[in-house]
Amino acid sequence: MNTPRRLPPLSQLRAFEAAARLGSFKRAAQELSVTPAAISHQVKALEEQLGLALFERRTRQVVLTPPGRQLLPALSAGFDTMAEAVAALRAQRQAASVTLSTTRAFMAQWLLPRLAAFRARHPRIELYLHADEAPVDVAAGEADLAIRYGTGPYPGLEATRLLEDRYRVVCSPQLKIRARRQLPQCTLIHFEWQRPWPDAPDWARWHREAGVPSGTSRGLRFSEEVHVIQAAIAGQGVALLSDVLVQEELRRGVLRVPFGPALPGPGYWLLQRPGAGPAARQVARWLMREAARQRVAT
Repeated sequence: MNTPRRLPPLSQLRAFEAAARLGSFKRAAQELSVTPAAISHQVKALEEQLGLALFERRTRQVVLTPPGRQLLPALSAGFDTMAEAVAALRAQRQAASVTLSTTRAFMAQWLLPRLAAFRARHPRIELYLHADEAPVDVAAGEADLAIRYGTGPYPGLEATRLLEDRYRVVCSPQLKIRARRQLPQCTLIHFEWQRPWPDAPDWARWHREAGVPSGTSRGLRFSEEVHVIQAAIAGQGVALLSDVLVQEELRRGVLRVPFGPALPGPGYWLLQRPGAGPAARQVARWLMREAARQRVAT
């Protein structure tokens, strides 16, 4: 048999969560369109039900007590889940279109393999994917969301660090590369950065940080990272590649890391306009969940 949930009234929980999250009865009242006195009454009634003080009342300020701090995360997560479910139902009335822009390599290596899962979870969102190395103007509405590789800043946009990045020496197992001393005999596969910067994670920097002679810069050169990955898998040389982009190839064993060091990269940022619509927000939350799963997996 299902055990009935023994919960205080939802109005009391909602008033407490808003006041605790905002740190103010007045701001909670504004958010919930009630009076501060109503918030105070609901919180007091909740405290009486629980037999615990959830706030310490101070002059023009309320501070959470330890029981209040314990209760807040669970309530916030619950209300967020309810809000997302309601937003999803409302979105089902008509399909919403969201434009997402990113680099070609990130699109091919990270995003495309996850699209089937996205469509299964959000069948009513029509996702238009734009891939280009040149950044679009999200603030001007050229895209609803963008995933960009860089360090910022991104003025006028909500910027969330989606994924950290490291560049590692990778090669096909068929090359039988095991040690740095073999590198001078290898073909180096280079990626030509379209927007170079002084600390670009390239072979010149890798040799400096590894403390080994750079030797020759000759080898294979590509303008697309996806082609660098394909050449490395085919055993055509040794490449310096992003962990984010080749995680699946490393997991399957078609590429391996023979030695270090790893070079830090700028990382991937999720950009969105502050006034983005509910469909764009759903896509953003999905991207952040997928990125969190990758962080756990690595």
